[in-house]
Amino acid sequence: MPTPTARTLGMTLLLIAAGSFVWTSPAHAAPATALRDAPARLEIKEFPVPRGSGPHDVAPAVDGGVWYTAQVGGALGWLNPATGETRQIALGRAGERSAPHGVIVGPDGAPWITDGGLNAIVRVDPATSAVQRFSLPPERAAADLNTATFDRNGTLWFTGQRGVYGRLNPADGSMEVWSAPRGPGAYGISTTPNGEVYFASLASSYIARINLETGEATPIDPPTPGQGARRVWPDADGRVWVSEWNAGQVGLYDPATGAWREWKLPGSNPMAYAVYVADDGAVWLTDFGANALVRFDPSTEAFEVLPHGAPSASVRQLAGRPGEVWGAASGQDRLVMISTR
Repeated sequence: MPTPTARTLGMTLLLIAAGSFVWTSPAHAAPATALRDAPARLEIKEFPVPRGSGPHDVAPAVDGGVWYTAQVGGALGWLNPATGETRQIALGRAGERSAPHGVIVGPDGAPWITDGGLNAIVRVDPATSAVQRFSLPPERAAADLNTATFDRNGTLWFTGQRGVYGRLNPADGSMEVWSAPRGPGAYGISTTPNGEVYFASLASSYIARINLETGEATPIDPPTPGQGARRVWPDADGRVWVSEWNAGQVGLYDPATGAWREWKLPGSNPMAYAVYVADDGAVWLTDFGANALVRFDPSTEAFEVLPHGAPSASVRQLAGRPGEVWGAASGQDRLVMISTR
């Protein structure tokens, strides 16, 4: 396996308008003509959210805002990046403990949430803030719901770390839940451009492809045993990128050939949490060990490490839209936006 190169960008934290923050690097103003030079243009802004929110996952909204799960606060939040304004919608009823983990935007333009506290899939109407709940069956109590994805037929697939995965038909509310192969750990889940659905198992260290007709999940083992596959994200070619938490690596699986490649993140104790492939083809990761955001260029196999401006930021899931990569700094009650324009 080729040895990747790494470069660390020195960062300065500056206060700007609307209560947000921006990091800049010494190379910020330099021109960029290729993917490997893109960090010269990077600008990283942070947006405070209400204290005690514990933001976990993010999803860019169709109206230009950004949805986020306030896991500690039991709410769904929305941020206006232009003004820094936030609003939050309680997901549970009085006396209930909501603990939302993942949020995605569905084909209907609404945010869909995996709520581990309510043990339910939750939809919030973006216009009225009405909350609709799809509870798991009683025999699947305390599933520790994690993440969701929509397939190309409009079916929502989801995972639960207690060893479950399932699907929900939003049209009629019908739900099926299966036991995950090898027990607990089902975590990140995503849909490739050609419509295949893959999930990662953190505790059982594999990724799995789901048969969308039968629901059967077939494990696919990365080369490194016990690597702790945590999140998955496809690229434009349908290859599946994997953040390997235990091994501190980023993995790449090619369904067309069955081939794997893995790269160790820089640093003495990398802990790869999230993975996201941006529209320019760069692969972004969050590294808890380095308290950093990490950018990987597949064409040069080079890493760029962007240390966070505050301690214990704990940036969890990543998502984005053209020109922007978003994350949730759960340890700082902030959202993070990387401008890649």
